[in-house]
This record gives sequence, structure tokens and C-alpha cells, in this order.
Amino acid sequence: MPDCAPQTTPPASAIKAATSGASNLTPIPHLPIDQWPERKRPREKLLRDGTGNLSDSELLAIVLRMGCRGQSAVDLGQALLSRFGSIHGLLSASAKEIRAVHGIGPAKTAQLQVILELARRALTEQLRDATALDSPDMVRNYLRLFIGVRSYEVFVCLYLDSKHRLLRTVEASRGTLTHTAVYPREIAREALGLNAAGLIVAHNHPSGDIRPSAADRHLTQKLSETLQLIEVKLLDHLIVGENAVFSFAERGLL
Repeated sequence: MPDCAPQTTPPASAIKAATSGASNLTPIPHLPIDQWPERKRPREKLLRDGTGNLSDSELLAIVLRMGCRGQSAVDLGQALLSRFGSIHGLLSASAKEIRAVHGIGPAKTAQLQVILELARRALTEQLRDATALDSPDMVRNYLRLFIGVRSYEVFVCLYLDSKHRLLRTVEASRGTLTHTAVYPREIAREALGLNAAGLIVAHNHPSGDIRPSAADRHLTQKLSETLQLIEVKLLDHLIVGENAVFSFAERGLL
């Protein structure tokens, strides 16, 4: 779906009606943002008051830059939030899902995906500079951003050095809504190739239920035993949901 046509300047009478009156009047949403009172425009608010004083839809409006006929950039931002439920849900959506929203085409989709990739890279840099086991919240935030709201199961491996710093994140497999195939020998081979000393594995449950299944427990035991043969320690297995994470290590299941 292409980006919808840019907004055109409305008649002067409409602009006057929208911007006259009390100084705190909220602009009519369908007006182009450049016709809003300056103190209400998202970019000007950001420069004047800082990012923390903008709503989610206003921040998205700055990224999207323009609205389309009948919708301001703020309207488009709000439409995205309504469709995906949250910023996290939006940034974890596929390009196809984002482009299905009216007014969002290839250009705006690319702009939104860049935000997600930059956030992932920033968290990856932090993990590489930190000790993973000393920063459990950072690890969880990274995994929630990486796989937390995907609509299919993904199994990822975080390979760590002897000081538990991140060497590499590898998506070992991806599957269906309820299943993904994982091969412990392949994971062990990758660990040897990276000269890893430890490993944190994680997968998501698209259903949102983070309780481990019998298959999850069996895989954890099998993977731990396989890694012990090459003197690599399985430090944790995390099951990731959109809003919560289950840790095998914290529950004494490792």
C-alpha cells in the first residue's frame, strides 16, 4: 500500500477557525501540523520541552514527518498505536503488518523499522560492554525487544565469553505459533566456533503464557547435558512473553 497523498493546505477560513480563540485550544486533528499553533506542534514541543513531555503519538509524528489527506502525522501515529496496542507492539510488527495500516507505505515503514534496529543495536552494545549475569534486566529487555511479541516461536542463543560478556546473538531456529525445532548439537558446534564459555538461551511463547511446557523442560536438560560435554555452561533458559519473562535458573530448574 503506498503512502497516502500528502496533506494539502486547507482554506484560510478553516485555519482561522482552528487556531483562533483561547490560547490553549487543541488544534483540529485533520489540519496539517504546520498549520497548528506553534506551541502545539510536536517538533517545536520537543525542542522546547524535551522528549519526555510528548505523547507516544506525538513522538511517532516526528518520525513519520507527514500525514496524509485527512490525517495529520499525529493521527497516523495514533492509528498505529491503536492497531498494535503499544510502542513495543508496533516496533515488533512485521513490515507487512505495518503497511496494512491506511496511510503507511514503504517510506514510513522503513522509518519505523530503523527505530527498532537502532534500539536493538544500542542494547546489544550495552550487553557487549556489560556482564550479562550482572545485568539481568538488560538481558530481559533485549530479549523482549528482540522476540517478545513475534507471532511465531523463535529460539535464540546468547553466546558469552569467560567474563559473561556477549559474543554474539544467534537466532537458532524459528517455527510456528506453537513449535520450533531446536538441535542441541548445532548450538554446541556454534559455541565451539565462538570459543564461548557460557550460554543463555531463550524462546518466546506467542500465546503470552510463559509457563514452561514439558518439551521446554526436556530441551533444557538435553541442551545442558550436551554443552557439558564441551565444558560450556548453560546459564539460563528464558521464556519470553510480551510483558513477562520466565527464568529456569531463578526457579532452580537448571
